[in-house]
Amino acid sequence: MIKKFFKSFIFLPLILGLAVALVVMKVKSKPPVEHEEVQCPVKAIEVITANRIPFRARAMAFGHVEPATVLKAKAEVSGKISYIHPKLKKGESIKKGTVVLRIEPTAFKLSLNQSKAGLAGSQSSLAQLQAEEKSTQRALGISQKNLNVGLKELNRIKSLWNKRLIARSTLDKEEQKVLSLRQQVQDIQGKLSSYKSRKAATLAQINQSKSLVDQSKETLGKTEVRLPFDARIGSVSIQKGEFTPAGGVLFEALGVQAVEITAQLPTKQFRPLISGMTKATNGASINLSSPAGLQLALSKMNLEARVRLVGDSSEAAQWEGQFIRISESVDPTRDTLGVVIAVDKPYEDIIPGKRPPLLKGMYTSVELYSPERPTLILPRKAIHQGRVYIATDDNTLDIQKVHSLFQQGDMIVLDGELDASLVGKKIIISDVVPVIQGMPLKPIAAEEYQTELRHNALGEKQ
Repeated sequence: MIKKFFKSFIFLPLILGLAVALVVMKVKSKPPVEHEEVQCPVKAIEVITANRIPFRARAMAFGHVEPATVLKAKAEVSGKISYIHPKLKKGESIKKGTVVLRIEPTAFKLSLNQSKAGLAGSQSSLAQLQAEEKSTQRALGISQKNLNVGLKELNRIKSLWNKRLIARSTLDKEEQKVLSLRQQVQDIQGKLSSYKSRKAATLAQINQSKSLVDQSKETLGKTEVRLPFDARIGSVSIQKGEFTPAGGVLFEALGVQAVEITAQLPTKQFRPLISGMTKATNGASINLSSPAGLQLALSKMNLEARVRLVGDSSEAAQWEGQFIRISESVDPTRDTLGVVIAVDKPYEDIIPGKRPPLLKGMYTSVELYSPERPTLILPRKAIHQGRVYIATDDNTLDIQKVHSLFQQGDMIVLDGELDASLVGKKIIISDVVPVIQGMPLKPIAAEEYQTELRHNALGEKQ
């Protein structure tokens, strides 16, 4: 047993050595392994060409419809209601100039007649004074002639007295006669001069009487209430036969020529709407404290407004509005600014079941559009944390930083000056995973998407 163990121990290294030699020979006899160069696979991606395209900033605001003109009629005189128009009821439509209500006018007619009588009396007094003045002027002329004759006769008597051809008593009588004529002329002149003041007093009385007549006519006119415009009637507060005091509320009338919508617009959406005003005013400042400055600012904004009923998707239920003013302050709770939109003729072109009239209290959406201007626009999905992926001319991937101004829907508005180098480049709009600078690409032009982007930039529907 011991001899067999030693024989096995001697031959074991020899066997191992032969096995190792055999393995080495096999390895060396194999051909060398060929190494293939590993490359990134070519990635197929969709691209659009970055360009300045016509763009209109848009914003959405919401508000309720209110009539542009509201008349809350009040009685200007007191009295009993003697007439009410049959259509003076809530919801009825009445034409401009229609007498809708009348207050009993008898007492006011009596007052007018009294004023007219007073005026006629004063005018009659003036005519009488004028006739008396003319008569007095004629009497003055006659008296003056008599005085002149008396003076001539007195001179003749004096010459005879100087020659001692007549008695002294004859001269005295003639002098007394001349003095009487002088006194008569002076009396008539004094009477004649008084007519000026008397006529002035009578003219003043006539003017006062005319004022009373005009006032009585005006008061009488206030007993009739006419609609100053075409209107729909709101609330009615009186009935026929009821007594109304001066200042008492009669009824409410709503104008039908136009309505106004005070819509609440988020302040962050207002800035894009006016972003083009700097160019429109050539950088000049605008004074909003004056009516002219405010009107200039509104005209420069040149905003288009489209009004729709909230919850109604019908194309017919749409109205063209006009941006007329902004509210005086910002709502601090909602951070919104009130914009007032006017819609003319809201009761015309009514289509039953499709296009209703714009009634008071309706809840509407107002879509505001700025004027069209060339702008550098990219879809939101093309922006990746402030960067865009570009397919270069040699079909490799490049990464570039961009400067966003604001977002509108699925579109990002870029800074046209800082990002001007993007114009004409192919922007990747599909997902790229992983993103490796210089990786090979296979660009595919997304022409339909680019056309859709142009339509969206103008707010047009496909």
